[in-house]
Amino acid sequence: MTPGQVTSVDLFVVGGGPIGLVTALEAARAGLTVEVAEPRTTPVDKACGEGLMPTARRRLRDLDVEPEGQPFYGISYIGPDGRQASVDFPDGPGLGVRRLVLHDVLSRAVSNAGITRTPNLARVVAVRPDHVELSVGAETVRARYAAAADGLHSGVRSALGLDRSARGPARYGLRQHWAVAPWSRHVEVHWSPQAELYVTPVSTDVVGIAVLTAVRGRSYSSWLEEFPEVLRRLNGAETLSEVRGAGPLEQRTRSRTAGRVLLVGDAAGYVDAITGEGFAVGMTSAQALVAAVLADDPQSYERTWRTSTRASRMLTLGLLRASQIPQVRRQLVPAADRFPALFGRVVSALA
Repeated sequence: MTPGQVTSVDLFVVGGGPIGLVTALEAARAGLTVEVAEPRTTPVDKACGEGLMPTARRRLRDLDVEPEGQPFYGISYIGPDGRQASVDFPDGPGLGVRRLVLHDVLSRAVSNAGITRTPNLARVVAVRPDHVELSVGAETVRARYAAAADGLHSGVRSALGLDRSARGPARYGLRQHWAVAPWSRHVEVHWSPQAELYVTPVSTDVVGIAVLTAVRGRSYSSWLEEFPEVLRRLNGAETLSEVRGAGPLEQRTRSRTAGRVLLVGDAAGYVDAITGEGFAVGMTSAQALVAAVLADDPQSYERTWRTSTRASRMLTLGLLRASQIPQVRRQLVPAADRFPALFGRVVSALA
């Protein structure tokens, strides 16, 4: 485009992270003209658990996207006393994959699909009855619809006045990678009184370790000291990445739609990372968004988003709220161990 030029597309995606790129791929497959704006250099690293649940892995395959990673076959909860509850997924493994690897393979898939991308910052200028006007660098884009896929702290969501106050205590995540072979075929979730620690295998010789907590101001290394069994396994291992943080995790929205602007992924609202299924929910939302664009019915997206994510949101919120009660938190792992069938049903629902 030349400066001042006006272009038109069916769908303009603001944000070229993994869910923004998935949305673009879904749109292109449906025959829509689509453009993606991402001012950051791809791939972009960020703090995340890096475990793709089986559903997310299958949906990526449907898009002909197969990132390299390490399969994991279920979830293990481990208490501070070493008590453990484990369950396998019923329908095949998930995949641990570095965020950089996932973002890179999706970026290449978008390029191979011939989808237009711009490295400029995109801003919604006006939402009209039949289109959205966006300022993209020196150009103007008129899109029948715009998808806000600009992440947890979405600038588009904020600019449209769709933010709502969080209900629970603010929670934060910290993550780093370690050069050590995975010691479990599961993602391990270690529980302490004030934090959860996730161990995700991401290759044959690397694990990602993330800490989730509502306590601010403590270093990643000090949190590791609360999990001596994990620290023992890391003894002498090289760190392969910087510590990265994210939060506050809970993000609430008044609506997923503002006229012809539709929020997707973390921008559409986020409960917590405690169940590790954010990417699967984002992929479901991307499919629903494209269906709404094809039907030229933006309000159907709000309805479908609520229906398709309700079970996930309720399970995540229930586990989160229960874990914030000290007496209940102490009993989570023992209860999962005593009632394996119930634990299995919960994990199956998330998977």
